[in-house]
Amino acid sequence: MQSGGQVLSTGELAIGGVSTSALAQAYGTPLIVYDEAVIRKQISDYKEAFQAVRAEFRLAYACKAFCSVYMCKLAQDEGLWLDVVSGGELYTAIQSGFDTRHLLMHGNNKSMEELKLAISSQIGLIVIDNFYEIELLGQLLEEAQANMDVLIRVSPGVDVHTHDFISTGQQDSKFGFDLYSGQVEEAVTAIRCQPRLRLMGLHAHIGSQIFDAEGFRVAAERLADLSKKLVREYGVVTHILNLGGGLGIRYTAEDTPMPLETLVEEVVLAARAAYEHDGLSLPLIMLEPGRSIVAEAGTTLYRVGSRKEIPGLRTYVAVDGGMTDNPRLALYGAKYEAVIANRLDEPRSEVVSVAGKACESGDMLIWDAPLQKAQPGDLLAVFCTGAYNYAMASNYNRITRPAVVFVRDGAARLVLRRESYEDLLRLEATL
Repeated sequence: MQSGGQVLSTGELAIGGVSTSALAQAYGTPLIVYDEAVIRKQISDYKEAFQAVRAEFRLAYACKAFCSVYMCKLAQDEGLWLDVVSGGELYTAIQSGFDTRHLLMHGNNKSMEELKLAISSQIGLIVIDNFYEIELLGQLLEEAQANMDVLIRVSPGVDVHTHDFISTGQQDSKFGFDLYSGQVEEAVTAIRCQPRLRLMGLHAHIGSQIFDAEGFRVAAERLADLSKKLVREYGVVTHILNLGGGLGIRYTAEDTPMPLETLVEEVVLAARAAYEHDGLSLPLIMLEPGRSIVAEAGTTLYRVGSRKEIPGLRTYVAVDGGMTDNPRLALYGAKYEAVIANRLDEPRSEVVSVAGKACESGDMLIWDAPLQKAQPGDLLAVFCTGAYNYAMASNYNRITRPAVVFVRDGAARLVLRRESYEDLLRLEATL
């Protein structure tokens, strides 16, 4: 069962001390429920892991996993930086009151408007992704008479065992400067020609939903070797070594992610050994966790509707959401576990496939899920939906996006209200 979930004496699931039936009654379904204590515990575990290996560190929550005003406030309360990748995420962080000096911005095609907003907001770091951006950012900073700390994003040529769509560290990638063709050295030269840019270090992100530390270790060693070359040949000191995010989580029993303390220990030890081999000090280590902070904290509640039984083949159970609030199965075959939340005390007596309500054959949430006997009106809880679910939600078929609540110590807080049909028409220009 998902972290933080409890079974009440009535046989139903509770999250953060609140029964799921009460949450569904108060806020409707589909409903994404975050257990706030789980999020804060994950952040605490990261901090303790770095403290255990005595490394100077910085954690930046990757907003792309789930971004809202309340989540930005929570991150600031926990002393995190924020990693934003668009003008919309940047604007959300600003409106939340987040300290803009603790924002870093990613993106392989940052627009002029996004960079202007980043400059005027005096954010802390920009991760440079390409040569065009160096020239554009330098020009905009000159116009604003401002300076900016930057990192160079490197494609370190590390292939990890994950889905092709979420693998980003290989040499053939749309992100960053290629490590092996001299592009990084060219980028260093170009940045040094821009007087408003201050090069603070290197960045690499090798992918997502990664279960072992080997890829991180190799990336750390390659960036350490690059750092030594930059010091030797260019006099450029790496103050920040940003190794991105990507630590996997357990969606189903098939998943075997490493503990986050193992990731931190192996990355820090590998980087420290590589730097100290040539007499250099280990720079500040920066990580950008997203999924590993919020995914397991999230549960989506659906109301069960129709059943379709095909004798000898399959039984479909349909719910009132689907790919419009969780497109991950359709995108890359993601797997989930679920329960009938209002009858947890009953045995899992059937295997069904959970279908969404969109007009697409591919609108499925789970294939072949062992569940308690599902009946219309039941409450289905799908676990580990805290990352890339609401963030990827759409209005396909003009289906409204769900509400989001955070629960803690028996109390629920509405964070994002449910879209209404009126909301669907807000941008119409012909009314």
